[in-house]
Amino acid sequence: MRPILFRGGRVIDPSRQGDAVADLLVVDGRIAAVGTNVGVPDGAEVIDARGRVVAPGLIDLHVHLREPGFEDLETIATGAAAAAAGGFSAVCAMPNTDPVTDNQAAVGFIVSQARRAEMARVYPIGCVTVGQKGERLAEFGELVGAGAVGVSDDGKPVMSSHIMRTALEYARTFGIPVADHCEDTPLAAGGAMHEGIVATRLGLKGIPSAAEEIHVARDCILAELTGGHIHLCHMSTRGSVELIRRAKEKGLRVTAEATPHHFTLTHERCEGYDTNAKMNPPLREAADRDAIRQGLKDGTIDVIASDHAPHHYDAKEREFDDAPNGILGLETALGLAIRELVKPGILTLPELIFRMSTRAAQLFHLPGGTLAVGAPADVVLIDPGAEWVVEPAAFRSKSRNTPFAGETLTGRADLTLVDGRVVWRRATGPS
Repeated sequence: MRPILFRGGRVIDPSRQGDAVADLLVVDGRIAAVGTNVGVPDGAEVIDARGRVVAPGLIDLHVHLREPGFEDLETIATGAAAAAAGGFSAVCAMPNTDPVTDNQAAVGFIVSQARRAEMARVYPIGCVTVGQKGERLAEFGELVGAGAVGVSDDGKPVMSSHIMRTALEYARTFGIPVADHCEDTPLAAGGAMHEGIVATRLGLKGIPSAAEEIHVARDCILAELTGGHIHLCHMSTRGSVELIRRAKEKGLRVTAEATPHHFTLTHERCEGYDTNAKMNPPLREAADRDAIRQGLKDGTIDVIASDHAPHHYDAKEREFDDAPNGILGLETALGLAIRELVKPGILTLPELIFRMSTRAAQLFHLPGGTLAVGAPADVVLIDPGAEWVVEPAAFRSKSRNTPFAGETLTGRADLTLVDGRVVWRRATGPS
C-alpha cells in the first residue's frame, strides 16, 4: 500500500477542534502525520489538496442496503460503493432484509459481504425483536458478538412500551444504542403523506405529526426510566425537536438524527403525486423543516443520516398510495447539506463534518471520525465549492429513486479512503 500525502488542504478534524491549512500523511493505513511541510516518503502519492477540505470520512448511521433478499434493489457491495462515492467511509445497515438481521449468522453475513466488497465499512444493526414482530427480544449479546453496533426494528416500530423498556435495559448491558423509528402505527395507519392542506387537496390520507411525537415522548420517558441510550431516527416535526431539546436539558441519553430530505423539502413536493417525494416519516411543513435546521444548529439533533432507501423504478411508478416509501441518499447527502446548511450560514463546514462524521462515530462507538495520528486512515477529500447536477444514471447505487434529479448541488467528495485504501476517486470512479 503506497503512502499518500495530502498537500496544503484545509484539514478539518472536529475530534480535535482542528481547522487549518496543513499536510496530512497516510502510511500503512494509518494517519502518520498532520502539520506543515510534512516530508514525502519514498513512493508516496502526493495529492494537491489546495482549495479543498481534508476531513475524517463521513459516517452514515442509517442506510438500507437490501441484501440479503432484495439484491435487485441494492447489494452490500453496490451500497458500499455508493457510500464511498458520497464521501462516506462507513455506514450502518438497517436490519429490514429478508431474512431480517435478528441472529448472529445474519450479522456475520453482512460483515463478510462488506469485507469482500472492500469499499466503505458496513456495520450491521441488529433487530430489537425476533423477526421484527415486537413480541420477544432478540439475543443482543449474540448480535453484538457477531459485529452489530446497535439494535432497531426500523420501519416496524416497537409498539409495546414494556418491550422497549426491556430493550433499553438489555442494550445498556452491552453499551449499544436502541434506534427507534418513532411512529404510532395505529394513528398513522393508511397514511401516505403528511396530514395537512396538501394531502387534503390531493385526496390522500395523511399521517399526523402526533404519530411521531407520541413515540418520541414515550422514548424520552423510557430513557429516563432505564438510563439506556435511545437514538431517534429521521426526526421530521417541530414538536419532536422540542421534546428532544427538553430531554437533553434533563441530561437524558437521548440522541437524534435528521435526513437531508427533511431539512430540504416540504410536503408541497408531493404535488402532482410525485412518488419520489413519498417517504416515512413524510415530508412535513416549512415550519417543521426550519425546526429541523435549528435543531441541527443548536445540537438538539446530533447527526445527519441519509436513510438511503433504494427502490425499483416501476415500484415508484405506482399510484401514490401504493408506491413504497423512501429515496436514495448516500450520493446526494453531502451536496444537499452544504447547499442547504453551510451556504445559508446555518452550520459552518466544521460543524457539518462534526454532524456527519465525528458525532456519528461517538454515538455508535465506531472507529473513525478523527484525523488523530495513529487513527485508521478513513479520510475524505471534499471540494466544498464544486457545483454539480444530480444525474441518477451516474449513481453507483443500483437504484435511481431520487426527488433531486436535475438539481444543482454544492460540494462533493473527490477522494475517499478507508484504512488508507482509495475506494473512490472522482476522476476514475471506484478503485
